[in-house]
Amino acid sequence: MKSYVSYPISTQAYSEHSSWLTQWLKRRMGCAVQASDLTQDTFERLLKAEANQSLPSSFNEPRHYLVTVAKRVMIDYFRRKDIEKAYLEALAHQPELDFISEEQRFEILETLQALDKMLDGLGHNVKQAFIMSQLQGLPYLVIAEELKVSVSSVTKYMAKATEHCLVFALEFEIKR
Repeated sequence: MKSYVSYPISTQAYSEHSSWLTQWLKRRMGCAVQASDLTQDTFERLLKAEANQSLPSSFNEPRHYLVTVAKRVMIDYFRRKDIEKAYLEALAHQPELDFISEEQRFEILETLQALDKMLDGLGHNVKQAFIMSQLQGLPYLVIAEELKVSVSSVTKYMAKATEHCLVFALEFEIKR
């Protein structure tokens, strides 16, 4: 029978596992700098969860738990990168007259990331229908053709996405 030591999320756990986690992330990311950043983000997320008391005060298998959290941090990182890439591609297709300052660019990216987080948990078609309708201004008929579904399905997707956004907004207001 294995014997496990319980570790609090503390300086000790960081000092004992951060190098290992950085190496684990480096093997997956291929970049030592990015792996180091994501290690910091992982421990930051754990410390915030502990401060909000949504995390046990200790855990028996710290590396397993760290990998789980680090995977979520990696997913968020890649999601942000995809959003930034899509934004930069769209920006590249804009006429030269539409100059956007760095501050405006940052605000737009931040808004897009918040929107992506808000839509997290919705199915692919629901998310796509909402984005196509709200950001691209496409009518339901065009969305239905793009997604290869019926207009009635698009209507249901939009109702589900709208409800999801309202719940998200209400929860956000309660937390503030």
